Amino acid sequence: MESMDSKRNKSKVIIRYYYDRVSRDVGNFFKWIALAILTGLVVGGASSIFAGCIKWVTEYRNNNIWVFMILPIVGVAIVFMYQIIDPHDGGTNQVLSTIRSRGDVPLKAAPLIFVSTLLTHLTGGSAGREGASIQFGGSIGNWLGKLVKLDEFDHHVMIMCGMSAAFAAVFGTPMAAAVFAMEVVSVGVMYYAALLPCVVASIIAAEFATGMGIDPETFSVTRIPALTVETGFKMAIISVGCAMVSIMFCIALKFVAKIYGKYLKNLYARVFVAGCVVIAITMILNTKDYMGAGNELIARAIETGQARPLDFLWKMILTAVTMRAGYRGGEIVPAFSVGATFGCVAGQLLGFQPELAAAAGMVALFCGVTNCPITSMLISFELFGFSGVAYYLIAISISYSLSGYYSLYKDQTIVYSKYKAKYINKRTR
Repeated sequence: MESMDSKRNKSKVIIRYYYDRVSRDVGNFFKWIALAILTGLVVGGASSIFAGCIKWVTEYRNNNIWVFMILPIVGVAIVFMYQIIDPHDGGTNQVLSTIRSRGDVPLKAAPLIFVSTLLTHLTGGSAGREGASIQFGGSIGNWLGKLVKLDEFDHHVMIMCGMSAAFAAVFGTPMAAAVFAMEVVSVGVMYYAALLPCVVASIIAAEFATGMGIDPETFSVTRIPALTVETGFKMAIISVGCAMVSIMFCIALKFVAKIYGKYLKNLYARVFVAGCVVIAITMILNTKDYMGAGNELIARAIETGQARPLDFLWKMILTAVTMRAGYRGGEIVPAFSVGATFGCVAGQLLGFQPELAAAAGMVALFCGVTNCPITSMLISFELFGFSGVAYYLIAISISYSLSGYYSLYKDQTIVYSKYKAKYINKRTR
């Protein structure tokens, strides 16, 4: 029989164990709440200014089209800035590598990507803004993590917090932004430890941006047919096409990079020639639609069901020429634009509602080039509502399955196979 003292001591040990465990969990909870609020406010404020500046330079370019003619000169200036300040900058790939414990995202990356992206948009380069915002937010999150002296693992969560907050502030989709940072690094594995801080940071950043007059982008998709065998089959055909186009987009980016590396090794000559090529193609096509991110193409396709047959192809080509030359921004919104215009045209050809096809094509192509199906689903809900949910899920799931191991990000890792419950741990193409 145990003595009373022995039983008392055992009870104290058990109580102490649970007390320490509860204290640790509660302390961790409040720590991440505080850090997420801090990140949401800091990154949300900076990203709101960034989004406002992007809007202003875009309006200025539209009203003063002459600035488009200095795109090659601005490209040289961007390359010069990076060569002087941060010649080893790796863009969004650098952020993904840091989360996996390799490399660093220095704070100087934030002002660099801020200024260079503004210059690219001002002069009409075919580039987006979300890719820039991810690097922008990641670098600030990295700096905040160092400031509060977090350990290595918590430091990575802070970078994801910064990514989520920036994405939410710039694009106005806090649910998708919170999940994107956890999903994009390693396909097949979600960094659930970052769920709470990413959600809190995203919501605060999105609300902060709204308070500063940065309205979230939403599109009204109203004419949605009932899901039948015929409409489902047509949506499946469009989705297969989106998967193929997503592969084409990734291959185009890689192909153009190889061409530059082979024939234009000098970085200054490369960006200057690329700027001249963008100007020449734009003048031949006689349209401003492919300048900047391509928001006008998206809005026209989804809201009016109108897109030219080759809009998606020209946007893809001009984005590859711009982004692989040394201009800064991102490929995400151009990918949205490519998907929306392709889906719209495919819908017209198949006799399917073009507005709905454009919306589904937009998220399907995004899924194909990022390998992020959950984020794609949340984007569709936040941008288009829930009425067409069956079509969006069909499009996203088919595009994810058929897009292979291609990606916008060379440092993205496929941890588990898309086709079997099998660990493969390989880089994307």
